[in-house]
Amino acid sequence: MVSGLGNFGHWIDRLSSLYEQKTGIRLYPGTLNVKLPSEYFLPANVIRVEGDEYGGSVSVSIVPCRIFGRRAFLLRTDPNEHGTGHHSRDIIEIATDVQLRDHYQLNDGDWVEIELP
Repeated sequence: MVSGLGNFGHWIDRLSSLYEQKTGIRLYPGTLNVKLPSEYFLPANVIRVEGDEYGGSVSVSIVPCRIFGRRAFLLRTDPNEHGTGHHSRDIIEIATDVQLRDHYQLNDGDWVEIELP
């Protein structure tokens, strides 16, 4: 795990109804940033939040996953997927209904297991 910028938390909070509509759960406004040993590329079939759905310019792909047996979602902006965003492709951002760092007492450098499709 690595520290993040806090940007996704702002947008999850601001667009909470839209994210809940797309995922079926109310996401905690923040993500857990996980550094992988290699790049992760999104699968072909993802859930999308398009920029024009909320009057913005950045679209987000959402991939269902699990962390600690909990239903969660990998969130990735289009710029990050294209390699032009704030994070390289070896960083994934995980969101769920709780603040993962506090709930599971996680710190930078801890290892976590994420089940991805």
